[in-house]
Formats: sequence, structure tokens, C-alpha cells
Amino acid sequence: MSKTILITGGTGLVGSRLTELLLEKGHKVKYLSRSAGVKNGIQSYKWDINKSEIDSEAFKEVDGIIHLAGAGVADKKWTAERKKEILESRTNSTSLLRNTLNSIDHQVTSFVSASAIGYYGWDTGGVWVKEGSRFGDDFLATVTKAWEEEVDQIAELGIRTAKLRIGIVFSEKGGALYELAKPIKMGAGAPLGSGDQYMSWIHIDDLCKMFIHATESSDVEGVFNAVGPNPETNQVITKKVAKVLDKPCFLPNVPSFILKIILGKRAAMILGGSRVSSEKIVTTGFQFSYPELEPALKDLLT
Repeated sequence: MSKTILITGGTGLVGSRLTELLLEKGHKVKYLSRSAGVKNGIQSYKWDINKSEIDSEAFKEVDGIIHLAGAGVADKKWTAERKKEILESRTNSTSLLRNTLNSIDHQVTSFVSASAIGYYGWDTGGVWVKEGSRFGDDFLATVTKAWEEEVDQIAELGIRTAKLRIGIVFSEKGGALYELAKPIKMGAGAPLGSGDQYMSWIHIDDLCKMFIHATESSDVEGVFNAVGPNPETNQVITKKVAKVLDKPCFLPNVPSFILKIILGKRAAMILGGSRVSSEKIVTTGFQFSYPELEPALKDLLT
């Protein structure tokens, strides 16, 4: 059955592809954005998180909300100001949505929010991490926990709510794989740090289909890991990317201290790793199109 879906962060890497797949399935899409108008053919309604303002017209005839908005964690140096922006872009935007839904007449029955596997901490080693695992004590874990607590406030309004803890998104248009492939294409690829850190990756199409699955399925509620079923180490992924691109990969690993000099505290995101399980979402009937690494890389890179 066709639904009308309101997306925050709809023009980003994930939101753009998600929009395409929703439209292909016959759903209608609206955006909440920093400016009103038509973006990529989609009607956008203005919201201003800092001023706690939102155009309530955006919610008319909306059946479900997909909440993707949040400042990028890897884009800029983590100054105190940037850390504040990373946190508040998530918590304040969610709070604004909650307060608006609580004050207007609407027909919203589902709220599916992005979250992150950063909830579990920088580095959980090689043990399998599941949704019930403890949260970490670093910056991103703290941000993610606060974000999810705000989403839980929406569940208290009687709206079915799901939180997808997103792993490392592989896309040909941006993100981790795009950056990883750059030096490899120039023949300068090498594993990072020890290379033994797990990368819980997911093909962007599988991630977007997971958001749609969570929106359409009335029994999908609570928290789910949005990762593929077969995490691999940084070293394996680097070598597989080189193989798919038919490029050499013989350089020594990039030392950790160099990455720390270049990236500062953000280096922890790539020097640490987590082996995250997707078993729970599979039990709801979700099926991956790209469960294995090499076919996913071939689809995206060739």
C-alpha cells in the first residue's frame, strides 16, 4: 500500500538513494529541510532546529517519518563547537519532531530513526556485538545514546518507533568506500593501522531497503543493527577493493601515529573496529541483496 513518507536529511547520501527506492515502490516522499521549495523533484518544507521552528504543513497526510538528519561526524575537526553541533543536530532535531507531533493532529504511525553502531564504542575487537551489548564511553557512544533517548520520547506518543544503528555505508558516490578506493585507484592503497580492525559494512541499497522494511512492517519496533551479515577486517576489505579495481596493494600498512597526526581524535573511528551482528533484523523477514563483500564491491565499483 502506498504511503506518504516525510524524510529529514533527504538530500544526503543515504536520503537521496532512499528517496529513489521509495518512489520506485510507489510511495510519496516529502522532505524537511533548511529551506522550502522543490529539491530533486521533492517538495521540501522548512524547519529551523536552532530556533525550534517547523512548518506543520509538512506533516499533512504523512504516514511515516524517516529521520536521517545530523551533522557529519567525519567532516570536520572535533572542536568543542563541532562536538556540540554533532550532538545537538541529532537530539534537538528529534526533540523538535517529538514536540511538533505532540501538538498537532496527524496520521503518523511509524517513526524510523537513524542511529549508529558507534553506540558500542570505538573498538570492541573481534567479538560479535548485538543490540543488547553495552554502550561505549567515548564521544560518539555518548552522542548516540543521547540521540536514541530522544527517539524513545516519540515512542511514548504511541507511534511505532524503530532505531537503525548504521554501520559503515558503502556507496560509489561518497562515504567510506569512496574514500578508501581513492588511493587504491592510484596504486597507493594500504591497510590502515593494524588492519585487523573489523569494519561492519553495508551496501547503501541494503541500508535503504532496511529503512523501507522498517517503515512498512508493523512488527519492526525497537533497535536494530543496520549492518551487513559479514563484517570483514580493514585489511581484507582493502585487498578486496584492490582486486575488484584490478590494482596492486603491496604497500605497508599506514602507521597509526600518522593517521592520528592527520585526523586527530577522529582517527579512532578507523583505527578501532566492531564486529556487529545483523541477526535481529533478519528475524523480522529482511533479506540482504548484498550479503557478501566481493559482489557488493563489484556492484559499486565496476
